[in-house]
Amino acid sequence: MAKWEKTAVNVGVLEIEVDESRVAEALERAFKKVVRDVNVPGFRKGKVPRKIFERRFGVESLYQEALDLLLPEAYSEAVLEQEIDPVDRPQIDITQMEAGKPLLFKATVTVRPEVTLGEYKGISYEDKSTEVTDEEIAEELATIQKSHAELRNIEDGQIEDGDSVTIDFRGTVEGELFEGGEAENYQLEIGSKTFVPGFEEQLIGLALGQERDIEITFPEDYHVKSLAGQKAIFHVKLHEIKRRVLPELDDEFAKDVSEFETFEEYKKSVVENLEHQRAHEREHEIENEIIEKVVAGATLEVPDVMVEQEIDAQLNEFGQRLAQQGIPLDAYKEFTGATTEELRQQFREDAIRRVKTSLVIEAVAKAEALEVSDEAVDLELQKLADSSGLPFDRVKEIFLTRDPGFISLRADLQMKAAIRLLVEHGVKA
Repeated sequence: MAKWEKTAVNVGVLEIEVDESRVAEALERAFKKVVRDVNVPGFRKGKVPRKIFERRFGVESLYQEALDLLLPEAYSEAVLEQEIDPVDRPQIDITQMEAGKPLLFKATVTVRPEVTLGEYKGISYEDKSTEVTDEEIAEELATIQKSHAELRNIEDGQIEDGDSVTIDFRGTVEGELFEGGEAENYQLEIGSKTFVPGFEEQLIGLALGQERDIEITFPEDYHVKSLAGQKAIFHVKLHEIKRRVLPELDDEFAKDVSEFETFEEYKKSVVENLEHQRAHEREHEIENEIIEKVVAGATLEVPDVMVEQEIDAQLNEFGQRLAQQGIPLDAYKEFTGATTEELRQQFREDAIRRVKTSLVIEAVAKAEALEVSDEAVDLELQKLADSSGLPFDRVKEIFLTRDPGFISLRADLQMKAAIRLLVEHGVKA
């Protein structure tokens, strides 16, 4: 038996009563578990009668074990009975636990917030052209041309923007070499902006075999805090210059980089790809514009615990991305000087936005009674099977192991269906 009472916007208290028969059963189960490890003179290990056990140790010695058995069951039943949706572990307060009496306890629970939707159909969005301009086509072709350029050694000349160079450098601050400020035969592309601002630009005009001192100032927000805002001098020696030689955009080029016989055919395919890409990007822009307006029109208070959980997830993802680059998260924090709390703070604003958006889209799905059929789940699994090359049954087995009942997959498909509904009912401004 349970009673639910809201005490704050997203917080309430469940008062739960477990009848004495279930308490007695739990105490018996607790005794059978505990007695296996009990030694009492005159009895074999694990064979002590319960009356002797309680006389020696007291029935209270069984309470914690019995609570461990009772609380999860009783709490879950109360949650279902009162139809609440907790988003965090409850805080438990035992008000009565005695043999022969009902168990009474209170659970303070943070629940999923109620969302009051504003208008979510007929949301206007900006009508933008997806036409690809001649300038954009030329830029794309130039990018492709550059990617197929041949790097050739320059035997006699000076550094120009876009060259790839091999240099030695030694950087000092107030005459002292700093960590990471020295390298030999370092390869650098001029204009790539991979170095401190001002460094690459000052290399332009340097001739093969020459040396030059370059003075730069590290940015105030430089990731190495000990160097932020500091003036440094780099002594640079140039060993090699390589320059890109661009291929002609002609039929031979088209044959080399594609299945087309003529450049005009190849150019047409490039334009089609750009148009497809632009249309896809515009779809996402419309989705985001509509979703932002729907979220802005909704009323809800996001629980702090949900924000913290989202920050945990983002921090974990960030750590995994660093690990893929061979950088442990602890090493990143040491290198940048950032604390865990500072990193969490960087993720906070985006976490609030994500949680709020998710809750509002869920509310739209609920308002529209959107359901995900078994056929829709199978279709999604088939797409995953096709893309992974695994048999459908194997993909289904993997998902069932990770996501029993496909609960998470259904929720994801339901969210996508709600977003499609919002877009379908959107109106061009």
